[in-house]
Amino acid sequence: MLGAGHPMLAHRADSRGMFYRGRSEDVVEGIASFLQKRPPRFTDRVSDGLPDVLPGWTAPEFE
Repeated sequence: MLGAGHPMLAHRADSRGMFYRGRSEDVVEGIASFLQKRPPRFTDRVSDGLPDVLPGWTAPEFE
């Protein structure tokens, strides 16, 4: 996360994202499709499936 002011802020965001996404239905589908040797059928979308990993964080303005 290049916009983070400190490496721990980036680590916190990454850890929260992996935790929440690791509990999704797509994980179950990914494992099942691997074991069944078939292509996965993922239903989650990046546009609506990502959690707010940094609540209260505002992006800096571009100059």
